[in-house]
Amino acid sequence: MGLTILMLVFGVGVVIGMPVAFAMGIAAASAFWYEGFPMLITFQRATAGVSVFSLLAIPFFVLAGEIMLHGGIAVRLVKLASALVGHLKGGLAMVNIFSSMLFGGISGSAVADISALGSILVPVMKERGYRPDFAVNVTVTSSIAGIVIPPSHNMIIFAVAAGGGISVSKLFLAGVIPGMIMCVSLAIAAYAMSVKHNYPSEPFPGWKEVGRSAGDAIPGFLTAVIIVGGTLSGIFTVTESGAFGAIYAILLTTFFYRSLTWESFKTAIVGTVRTTSMVMILIAFASSFAYLLALYQVPATLSNALVTISDNPIMILLMINVILLILGMIMDMAALILICTPIFLPIAKGLGMDPTQFGIMMLMNLGLGLCTPPVGTCLFVGCAVGKIKIEEALKSIWPFYLAILGALILVTYVPAVSLWLPSVDFSVVWLWISNLVPFI
Repeated sequence: MGLTILMLVFGVGVVIGMPVAFAMGIAAASAFWYEGFPMLITFQRATAGVSVFSLLAIPFFVLAGEIMLHGGIAVRLVKLASALVGHLKGGLAMVNIFSSMLFGGISGSAVADISALGSILVPVMKERGYRPDFAVNVTVTSSIAGIVIPPSHNMIIFAVAAGGGISVSKLFLAGVIPGMIMCVSLAIAAYAMSVKHNYPSEPFPGWKEVGRSAGDAIPGFLTAVIIVGGTLSGIFTVTESGAFGAIYAILLTTFFYRSLTWESFKTAIVGTVRTTSMVMILIAFASSFAYLLALYQVPATLSNALVTISDNPIMILLMINVILLILGMIMDMAALILICTPIFLPIAKGLGMDPTQFGIMMLMNLGLGLCTPPVGTCLFVGCAVGKIKIEEALKSIWPFYLAILGALILVTYVPAVSLWLPSVDFSVVWLWISNLVPFI
């Protein structure tokens, strides 16, 4: 009965449009009240959920991304991408995807990617003869590269939801190759559609312009290098890397690029506070919600149910992916990470799947949910930027869905795709670099 109350209250809250965080909090309080627990337990579990040191990295990651968003870094990355891949068939679509891969590695946010790059590229693509729905679909689907390619605050949320036993550094490394494969798959789909509709290509500006664009964009891209490299080298913790990355972003856009104004800085701070507040409230109430799921033995029950249907690991992983895809269509990504990780991670580990591999699989899966109706945040933002209806975008987005699904299948069933890079001994690499520097 307690589980019924928990899920019923939560379901009603989501259906009537209540924010997911508050729906989980009210549902948890209702279940605790039914069980006769003191109401104080609800808030103790909530505060315990956010009293995790590694969560301090999230506001720094978000701040670095917001500063880059409002400090003009996106324009420089677009120029670099245009110089490198703009001459291919459907060149601006390739520029869009490659820019998302670069900018996603800095901002770590799909919505920031669409806001920054979409507002630049979508109008230009429409002027050059690209169909509006194609321009929007390329922007929306490529934006989720920021969820997988490090640094990503969603990786920190997953590590916390998994119980803290997963290295954020390994998650960072594990997301690099899957993110690149996903972008390459999207580029192939975009190229095929560009050939079909005879979309134009841009003239190659020459290697001199490529070098000039790279020199202008690389200082901005070093933000991601500082965050990820500092963590992997052991020089900084994840939180310290985020802090240094944010400081570097502020100094770079203020004194080097001179593109960060006081107004844009205030906008970045407000955006950081808003995003961090939403994430922290969500984590807090999800902690109480997850505690009750464990109390009612939901993970064990669901595991037994899946095993009853099939004992084939391939089929069980397929069912988990299908469940996550369906849930991703109707719920927010961060909430699903917090709710589903304690449920499905033990099942995946029981099948012999590495927790890091499962984390990347989940992030890619739920990232696709951001591009699907009825609650696809990226899809809504992209259509708003492109000024088209969602129905118009959905008519031609399916090739991009297939591209992401293909990358997801590789991550799910080929462990080396996500686990090879974390297995590399980077201490040897850093030693080699440190020995090489004096000669340079």
